[in-house]
Amino acid sequence: MPLLVWIIICAAIGGIASAAFAVAFLWVPPERTARILPHFLSFATGALLAAALLALLPEAVEGAGAEHARAIGACVLGGLGFFFVIEKLVLAWHHEHPEGAHGHEHGHGHAHGHDHGGHTRARDRASGILVLIGDSLHNALDGVLIAAAFLSNVPLGLLTTVAVAAHEVPHRVGDFALLVHAGFSRERALVLNLATGLASVAGAVVAYFALRATLELLPYALAVAAAGFLYIAVAGLIPGLHRSADPRTSAAQVLWLALGVGLVALAERLTHS
Repeated sequence: MPLLVWIIICAAIGGIASAAFAVAFLWVPPERTARILPHFLSFATGALLAAALLALLPEAVEGAGAEHARAIGACVLGGLGFFFVIEKLVLAWHHEHPEGAHGHEHGHGHAHGHDHGGHTRARDRASGILVLIGDSLHNALDGVLIAAAFLSNVPLGLLTTVAVAAHEVPHRVGDFALLVHAGFSRERALVLNLATGLASVAGAVVAYFALRATLELLPYALAVAAAGFLYIAVAGLIPGLHRSADPRTSAAQVLWLALGVGLVALAERLTHS
């Protein structure tokens, strides 16, 4: 199968199929969903950390050569900074628009109380649109990571796809809930959630042609991909795991995190045996 076809299929799995799989939780009772999703988050954390440290980063160092290890380290550091800035921009935009509407609402006092519902709906709608924009950007970056991994080798691309899909499922469940809360119908929220996955395919195709023309930069792209996975795991997922500190929940988190690490490590070992 041509490499570009592999990339398109796996980018679609990471961006679109993960959203479709998340829809399955619509038919799961809320109390059961609340028990299942934390396990997904723990598994995704382990898978992302293992994919970054056991697959992407070693591949980057091997591709660049030991003499360029410092440059690879600099790319990881730069990648962490890049994802930090991207998240800051998205969060700033997310807070600026809704809060602006909220401030406008309070500034008019009781005399315009009849507009309260309209302003609230507008604020929620704006939040929903920002969720879609943020998702599209996030998915496009995921597509770039998948393409970079596949250009190195197919097994690495498949491992990267698994790691991307693992953290996308719980993320998409949360985004679906936000879109419904923002006033979108469940059907429209589903379609829009699936549509943002197309950004993953677009990002992957663009990265494929850009990186294929400059293959000498591929190890550094893999280092940035590893930085992205590390940032998502450490800054995005692990803080959420710390919200539950009771011994039973903590033990379950460790087990599911270890399962994520173990499966990626096993797959990595099998592909290099």
